[in-house]
Amino acid sequence: MANSQDRSGPLADLRVLEMGQLLAGPFCGQLLADFGAEVIKLEQPGVGDPMREWGREKPHGKALWFPVLARNKKSVTLNAREAGGQELIRRLVEKSDLIVENFRPGTMERWNLGWDELSAINPRLIMIRVSGYGQTGPYAARAGYGAIGEAMGGLRYVVGDPSTPPSRVGISMGDTLAATFAALGALIALHNVHRTGRGQVVDSAIYEAVLGVMESLITDFDQGDYIRERTGAILPNIAPSNVYPTKDGKMILIAANQDTVFRRLADAMGRPELSDDPRYAGHSVRGDRQAELDNLIAEWTRTLDSGPLEATLHDHGVPAGNIYRAPEMLEDAHFKAREAIVRVADHTFGEIAMQNVAPKLSETPGEVRHAAPLLGEHNDEIYRGLLELGEAELVALKDADII
Repeated sequence: MANSQDRSGPLADLRVLEMGQLLAGPFCGQLLADFGAEVIKLEQPGVGDPMREWGREKPHGKALWFPVLARNKKSVTLNAREAGGQELIRRLVEKSDLIVENFRPGTMERWNLGWDELSAINPRLIMIRVSGYGQTGPYAARAGYGAIGEAMGGLRYVVGDPSTPPSRVGISMGDTLAATFAALGALIALHNVHRTGRGQVVDSAIYEAVLGVMESLITDFDQGDYIRERTGAILPNIAPSNVYPTKDGKMILIAANQDTVFRRLADAMGRPELSDDPRYAGHSVRGDRQAELDNLIAEWTRTLDSGPLEATLHDHGVPAGNIYRAPEMLEDAHFKAREAIVRVADHTFGEIAMQNVAPKLSETPGEVRHAAPLLGEHNDEIYRGLLELGEAELVALKDADII
């Protein structure tokens, strides 16, 4: 449905209405926009998405997270709490392929914008709904941020050191996982539209998205009465696989738990006999002596600076790497060669660096075309152009604080 003259990418013919705010819904919108979809972000007039103010660093008084999260999108101001705004949404739905929202379940229905109403307007519509607990079930109506979903989905319990309470992962993992699953569901639903002509609801719950990546956590308990615990920097009985100190005060991660890789590590250490030592010659016995083996390896890594150490490990085919922060990423040759970080124009900062689109497609790649739009930057384009509203109508909507 979308006019793709100003965009490229495999999703350039799709129009997406983004009604969400903060992270879970908008990150889903970002993923779709990165591959060319026309994502029209609906924001509260005069205020906008609260994410415009979120973030630890605020040079020029502006947050730095929003330019990344709202990249490639268009911004339109619209008050969805008012009947006039709800009518504009219905008119936009007629001309759209997907709608994304992450309000508490029941909110869209109170606004007369639920699935029954919207699908009657556009039977091909895909409605992407991201929430803490999903659209059904006894917890559906609860407020549910990502942190709560991470706890309920099992992630929080296993993150951190055994000596401390459950820890938080340093990013909003629950929200982004739910958004990623939502984007996957949207593309599956889109495929079904092509086959049947009918849209559907994509119901992505944060706790279920977290649960979906928890490996065999449920099965371990169901069949073995085993409950995974916090284990700090290691995975129990997976050895050697840990972070080790270097002579120059840095840390290097070595993952050599497979038998053939451990043999290569032993050669790199100048200790080939270790791979045949009965104490270490096998995955299970190495796991039983995990701490002992980690100490032995650490004694060796402490004798080398991180650069030569990493080179030696790579020369021997041992998976190893440094612990990267933003400064290391910006200087790293591999990041540069694959253009994993790009610089894009921004209204406030002039030019900013951010992560590029992933994954890379050989024939129809995504692209970061621009950073976040200004609040309401595309009102004229959408209201005058797409909906063909006249001047008198626009004035009345502004006077009523609808747009």
